[in-house]
Amino acid sequence: MAIRPEHRFVYPIDWAQLSAVIQFGRAKGCCAGCGRPHGRMVYHLGNGRWWDAETGQWRDGWGRCVRIAAEADILGRACRTRVVLAGANRDHGTANNAIANLAAFCHRGHMVHDRPEHQRWRWRTPFRRKGVGDLFGGSYG
Repeated sequence: MAIRPEHRFVYPIDWAQLSAVIQFGRAKGCCAGCGRPHGRMVYHLGNGRWWDAETGQWRDGWGRCVRIAAEADILGRACRTRVVLAGANRDHGTANNAIANLAAFCHRGHMVHDRPEHQRWRWRTPFRRKGVGDLFGGSYG
C-alpha cells in the first residue's frame, strides 16, 4: 500500500529497501497472511477464499486448503484481482522496524491485520471532530 504523503515522515528513509527485503527475501513473494503470490491475477469469491492456480485448490483467507461445494454459478461469482504485496509493521508502530516486526501482506491481508487499528480510529474520529468544533466554534461535520 502506498504511504500517504502526510505520513511519509514517520517511516524510515530506506523503507522501500526494507520492505523489498521482507516481501521478496523472507516471504518469497507471498502474503504472510493468506499465501497469495505477488504480481499474479487470482480469482477470489470476495470472502477471503481464492483459487490457487499452482496447486489447483481453493484456499481460505489464511491460506488453508478448503473444499467448496460444486455450484453452477461459482465462476460467475468469482472476481479477478492482481495481488500486490506491501510491507507492514506487525505492532502497527512505524518506529519499530526490527526484521521480526515486519511482514509482507497483500491488500486484503493488510486490511485484515489493521482492522483493530482502523476500528479504533473510526471510534475516535467523531470525538476529535467534536473537540475541534468546540475549540474553534466550527461545524461538527
